[in-house]
Amino acid sequence: MTVAPLTVGVDVGGTNIRASVVDADGEVLDTVQAPTPRSARALEDALARAVGELRGRHPVAAVGLAVAGFVNEHRHTVRFAPHLPWRDAPVATQLGERLGLPVILEHDANAAAWAEYRFGAAAGGHNVVLVAIGTGIGAALLVGGELYRGTHGVAPELGHLQVVPQGRACACGKHGCWERYCSGTALAETAIELLATDPSASTVLAAEVAADSRALTGRRVAGAAQDGDPVAEAAVADFARWLGLGLAFVSDIFDPDLIVIAGGVSSSAALFLDDARVAYARAVTGAGHRPLARIRTTQLGEAAGEIGAAELARAAISDTGRRR
Repeated sequence: MTVAPLTVGVDVGGTNIRASVVDADGEVLDTVQAPTPRSARALEDALARAVGELRGRHPVAAVGLAVAGFVNEHRHTVRFAPHLPWRDAPVATQLGERLGLPVILEHDANAAAWAEYRFGAAAGGHNVVLVAIGTGIGAALLVGGELYRGTHGVAPELGHLQVVPQGRACACGKHGCWERYCSGTALAETAIELLATDPSASTVLAAEVAADSRALTGRRVAGAAQDGDPVAEAAVADFARWLGLGLAFVSDIFDPDLIVIAGGVSSSAALFLDDARVAYARAVTGAGHRPLARIRTTQLGEAAGEIGAAELARAAISDTGRRR
């Protein structure tokens, strides 16, 4: 009986890189973490060190990198990553030559979706959309159990669907993108806008915003909502409405049978998911006359990107072996 090889999955984030050895059952066996360097050379060095440390303890056969950015259709090059130093960089080739291992790239939402499909909340789904909500919105689409990447490897970019013409400015250069109303960043911004209208409405958040509005985070707003703060509760309600409306757009376009909510904001799903489901059911085209997608939260949490990248790397070397 042939034992499936161990692979390394690396979540390459704007703040930290986290590398994990993952087995064929999706179990994380070992993990190392390091800050994300600012230059391309230093980032490659950090990735090589992380993988090298894990290789010193485990027999590793391949590496998968989950990247928050545009990856080309061949999964060799990072075209653009807003929070990383790579621009049209042949990352897989360069790192693979340095490590002497096969290296593949994948968009981080695609990697997370694949992990959830193989081992988590999307298991058994046919047409699945994953919406990863954190600082912004990342998204992935599985059609018939296959990742859909689009012609140039960048689909689906759901977070930058324009939902409010001339709305809030977005880092992508547009205005009114969905992620500007439905993300951790948006949750904090909505709370600040509500406080500007009535600063006396929230004694807790008002004091924090008065001290430094830039320090307010979506996580802090969610925590205040859990404690019953009225402005935080109103901000969360607004977030839930935008999530439901956005998921209605998603269903109108893709008609999935399952939607998985992932990302850091998903840890607070108890605060908003029921209301978002109601908003979704009301806003979807043909409401009341069509089946609705099931909406679940991630089962694999923050490790989904690493697990998915590792599993995709394992699949890539298996495909290469079969072709020989």
